[in-house]
Amino acid sequence: MPAMDFSKEIRRLLASLHSTDRLLIASWCLLSLVSLILHARIPAWRTLVAASFAAAIVAVLLANAARRTNSRVLRWAHDWAALPMVVFTYKQIYFMAGPIHHGRDYDQLLIAVDRALFRVNPTQWLAGFSNPFLTEVLQIAYSLFYVFFVAVGLELYVRRDDLQFRIFRFTVVYGFLISYIGYFFLPAAGPRFTLHDFSRTGTELPGLLFTHFLQWFVNSWESIPSGVSNAAALARAQRDVFPSGHTMMTLIAVILAYRYRLRVRRYVAVMGTLLIFATVYLRYHYVVDVVAGAMLVVPCLLTADRVHALFRSDSHTLRGG
Repeated sequence: MPAMDFSKEIRRLLASLHSTDRLLIASWCLLSLVSLILHARIPAWRTLVAASFAAAIVAVLLANAARRTNSRVLRWAHDWAALPMVVFTYKQIYFMAGPIHHGRDYDQLLIAVDRALFRVNPTQWLAGFSNPFLTEVLQIAYSLFYVFFVAVGLELYVRRDDLQFRIFRFTVVYGFLISYIGYFFLPAAGPRFTLHDFSRTGTELPGLLFTHFLQWFVNSWESIPSGVSNAAALARAQRDVFPSGHTMMTLIAVILAYRYRLRVRRYVAVMGTLLIFATVYLRYHYVVDVVAGAMLVVPCLLTADRVHALFRSDSHTLRGG
């Protein structure tokens, strides 16, 4: 293939990417660069770089196939691929944050801030008010985290508001990526491992019907096997405590649901409020994590439109990028 034709083909492939594709690919490039620079600290750096490269290729090929064939299935897959791709990015950090800090966690710093604010450890204080019904409700709310984004995005998608859907999708991915930055600088495991015995969570926070299964599901999602000691669980846990992404992203989902006057906004607001309380009650987060997550909502929403414009291609301008 002549050099001119090859260059044209590359430009055509890149032009098929929407703004969220470009943001994700840029984040994978940045993660790969960090892996290469700090490869001496990151045992899995080769796998991480290869995985990022493969993900970028998949994103480009999917975008190109959706554009060339005009297939409804491929177009739908391209429109919604950002959700599994941002989860893929989240799991990459699992293999990076701890090794970068030589295995050091910053839980004691976060615990000290909570004690300075409240004179007690909030999760231990809340343990005195626990009961199975409350635990059941809050565990269900906590487990609905990703459902909020599907519910809000789906309503926008079904009513065929392409511009708002694309802006919503970009803002959500942008927000997740911002929250991941904290995991790099202050990796911490959370109070269920440091202030409590993780192996006793099911005994100390029993529910009714679904709690046990949902606890297992959340733990598995975070790469923690069942039936292990606190020390073994701590060794496997994802260092994703500060800031609370659950708090930050839930508030963003609620705000955008009200901004777009969606039918699901009240349900998202009620369940989202329960979820934010659940992050501390269920011992996933310190209160300072929740405060930091809430504070990050403002800069995220204030800058999302400008960042979106930077990543949007001319070919997507009329459709929202």
